[in-house]
Amino acid sequence: MISTQAWADAQRLWDFQQMGHEPRPCSVAIGLGSHDLGVADTTADLYHRGMAPLIVFTGATSRTTRERMPRGEAEHYRDRAVELGVPADAILVEPTARNTGENIHLSRTLLEERGVPVSSVLLVSKPYEERRAYATARKLWPDVEWVSASTPMTLPEYVDSIQDARLVIDMLVGAQQRLMVYPRQGFMIEQEIPGDVAAAYERLRGDGFTSRLVPEESRHG
Repeated sequence: MISTQAWADAQRLWDFQQMGHEPRPCSVAIGLGSHDLGVADTTADLYHRGMAPLIVFTGATSRTTRERMPRGEAEHYRDRAVELGVPADAILVEPTARNTGENIHLSRTLLEERGVPVSSVLLVSKPYEERRAYATARKLWPDVEWVSASTPMTLPEYVDSIQDARLVIDMLVGAQQRLMVYPRQGFMIEQEIPGDVAAAYERLRGDGFTSRLVPEESRHG
């Protein structure tokens, strides 16, 4: 059983991850690969709404996607977007990135190689990783404007879509830890962590929601 307090703490972390940016037209949209095809769906929707003329999908495979997306996350995202009506020639694929930092760095390299001028990026991630993705992107590519986006949904809706409440809370705790640890390691910009968010994180960590934590001296993962 997950306690009422744990649910309240998870909601605090979920709310903090939401950047609250209003989507607006940008030079390009970058969809960050993961297990969640909703990222591809949302990126395709933003394309159809005229928010970006070009999409980059970035991501290799991970232990959670190796079986479901054997050709790589970015390749499966592209297939999904084409199914949803995005022209294939409006999509670039970056198939080798294995973490958020590589997603940003390798997407930037790909766009530069293609001669695509970029002044702003619509950064599409999973809902519980908006802030983490934004902080990483700001650190690694500081001279463009970043607009965060994700599938609009509540925490209960996301839990229903994943069908594993404990895993979702573990992922929220992991994302929050990275916001606190990675700036010291040079992987993302510093974010001010409100006291109630820090307290919620500590309680959830103490309750054992720890499967997605990284060693605090580790490299970026």
